[in-house]
Amino acid sequence: MPSRAFPERVLDLARSSCNGTIIRAKAPLRLSFAGGGTDLPEYYRRHGGAVLSSTINRYAYVTVYPGDNGEVSIRSLDLGYLVKYSVGEVPAYDGVLDLAKAAIRQVGIERSISIDVRLDAPPGSGLGGSSAFTAAVLGALSALTGKALSTYELAELNYVVERVDLKIAGGKQDQYATTFGGFNLIEFRNDRVIVNPLRIDRDILNDLESHLLLCYTGCVRPDLGLVDKQVLLYQQGREETLTGMRRLRELAFEMKEALLTAQLAHFGELLHEAHINKRRMNPHIAEGTPADLFYDTALRHGAIGGKLCGAGGGGYLLLYCETGRQNEVRKELEKLGGQFTDFAFDGWGLQVWRSSAA
Repeated sequence: MPSRAFPERVLDLARSSCNGTIIRAKAPLRLSFAGGGTDLPEYYRRHGGAVLSSTINRYAYVTVYPGDNGEVSIRSLDLGYLVKYSVGEVPAYDGVLDLAKAAIRQVGIERSISIDVRLDAPPGSGLGGSSAFTAAVLGALSALTGKALSTYELAELNYVVERVDLKIAGGKQDQYATTFGGFNLIEFRNDRVIVNPLRIDRDILNDLESHLLLCYTGCVRPDLGLVDKQVLLYQQGREETLTGMRRLRELAFEMKEALLTAQLAHFGELLHEAHINKRRMNPHIAEGTPADLFYDTALRHGAIGGKLCGAGGGGYLLLYCETGRQNEVRKELEKLGGQFTDFAFDGWGLQVWRSSAA
């Protein structure tokens, strides 16, 4: 994989003068293979959590233009939203581009700017889009203001924007995955987060890519409160939830070893076990969606394993399938309305750069 953008890339840009310069940033979406749910503070503060994930070549894009009209302007190029307010004004968090508004407040922007944003996935897709979006905004604005932030600091600030300022329920994996980029085993402890980059042979990564299918189920329901339900089940001491979470943490380490030793068929089997334990952890993840039908159909036609991306509620389904059976799986899921997305692994993480071209 290509060498990733580590803190020095952001620091060098932040130290330079950005007056009158356009700043651009992009941050990748991610696939989480195992351990999701153990990155919730309610869990990892007592038991420790671990997530195995990789970023992919789907991104959140941000461009920041300096202005002089006394306004802050935020425009979503894919959703068609436009927000404007005066410099120094505290904007309302009303569900329209709130992540960008909160990021601007956290960085402390005190000048006129225009921001264009775009995301390669629909909201609620389960690919960590909101964290990628926030990472790109924070990276660009930090560079614009000359604030030197490390990769860990950017990831933590991302968490603060999403979970503290906007009170969006969720864990901590997405903020770190998109900021660092690449294949990582991310450990969550009571006092710190540890990102362990995996040095996986290129042939193994290419072979893994060829065995994975990413299917959009055509149904996103981000309003189900699935994370809150999961936290409640854990706090109630539900045995199946506790068992599922323990096993998901273990699977993150086991799947890491399967990758490093090129045991890809076993990786696919463990992915199926992760799906089972995710359902055990929170039985509501596919509620009101066709995800179970999609997954069962895929297994009948050649898939070895897979999982619903994100907390659930629809979005993307990741599948591990023998290459000779993939055409069959594709045809059957397309009959159900599934839409397949080609992707490749991305090893760069958050990237920020100056541009002299509008």
